[in-house]
Amino acid sequence: MKLVLIGDGESPHLLKWARALQPQVELWAASSRGFAPGFDALLPAERRLAMHSDPAHGGGNVAVLAKLPALGRWLSRIDADWLHAHYLTSHGTLAWAAKRGWGLRARIAGSAWGSDILVTPEQGWAYRWLTQRVLKACALTTSDSRHMTQRMLALGAREVMTFPFGLEALPKQGARKSPWLFFANRGLEPIYAPERVITAFAAVAAQQAEARLVVANDGSLRAALEQQVRALGLADKVEFVGRLDAKTQGGCYARARWYLSLPQSDSVAVSVLEAMAHECLPILSDLPANHELVGEGAGRGLILRDEARLPGQLDAFADPEGAGVANRAWVAEHGLFGPAVGRFLERLKHIEGTAP
Repeated sequence: MKLVLIGDGESPHLLKWARALQPQVELWAASSRGFAPGFDALLPAERRLAMHSDPAHGGGNVAVLAKLPALGRWLSRIDADWLHAHYLTSHGTLAWAAKRGWGLRARIAGSAWGSDILVTPEQGWAYRWLTQRVLKACALTTSDSRHMTQRMLALGAREVMTFPFGLEALPKQGARKSPWLFFANRGLEPIYAPERVITAFAAVAAQQAEARLVVANDGSLRAALEQQVRALGLADKVEFVGRLDAKTQGGCYARARWYLSLPQSDSVAVSVLEAMAHECLPILSDLPANHELVGEGAGRGLILRDEARLPGQLDAFADPEGAGVANRAWVAEHGLFGPAVGRFLERLKHIEGTAP
């Protein structure tokens, strides 16, 4: 099978897909920007196209569409079996337009990443129309939550496979958990509501002298969050550590008992799966995908609706250590990426064999 990934080659998420696909297909890749260094070991330069655009995260990606002629000509020479587009309203549009404009025989598969389905179609009729056209052009799409799958089907998707954008392997164990250590590492941007993380932790710290919070990652709200911490008198309990490499971040997960992720909009987040694999107990915002992940009453984590009530919710865990062990086992069964990609490829082969 000759498959072309189309997405942001500087994203670690696209690189992760490439690592999973490369041993199983003849892989090519087109990036709207450049390529992360990890692609060098996976694909020779002649199998890559870097379009060097500057896509906007909020949509309106005219800069990406301006690269369509170069992409169309390149894809014509490759004559792929599948175009696999990641993030539907930008790269999915490129794949659909290239197939139409250059008469490509390739079928299109699309992978939704979250806001392209949960946010962008609500920004106006044009975005909604475009999302619907791309979904209908895809012979197969993937989603990482049942909630997003239902939205995709309602928008006209033909077939959706649902699996989390999971882990490539379970992390090693060995570090001792600190019972009152909290960890948060979502972006310090408005959509991730990091101020709620600080407020929720403050409620715990008011009742538990040993409570500590490590805040990783960075963003436009960092200065305001640091001021919030000082105003609450928590400067000796909250540490901002910035962006971390994978090894250092793994150590933070390993030592923390609790993991805080309270975004305004989200699907199944890889960071939450990482935390659960490290035997953390996630504390999550009240979103449909989070309910799927931790399940009300399933004991895998907490859905937080009121920050002030968090101390009482933590008391519901009579055996946090046992719950952490169960979380790791759940990820081993449901959250590993390799087996899911294998099922995805088998479905592509089946479609090739049955579709006209």
